Amino acid sequence: MQEAQELLKKALSLPDKERADLAGSLIDSLDATVDENAEAAWQEEIVRRLEEVRSGKVKTTSWDEVRHKSRTLLNGQ
Repeated sequence: MQEAQELLKKALSLPDKERADLAGSLIDSLDATVDENAEAAWQEEIVRRLEEVRSGKVKTTSWDEVRHKSRTLLNGQ
């Protein structure tokens, strides 16, 4: 545990990009399972959602509206 604490202290002193890269590498090391169909499934999902928007089945929300609603929720107003 002492060694982990020392590593964490050193890691936290790294620049943001290096910390993000390190965090990503650590997370990747925890899951060795690769779903070979994941990329195709995401592509299908993207196409499905795009078609829903184009057909008018779903309504989009502007970033300004999403930001306003999220701030209102976070501020409890």
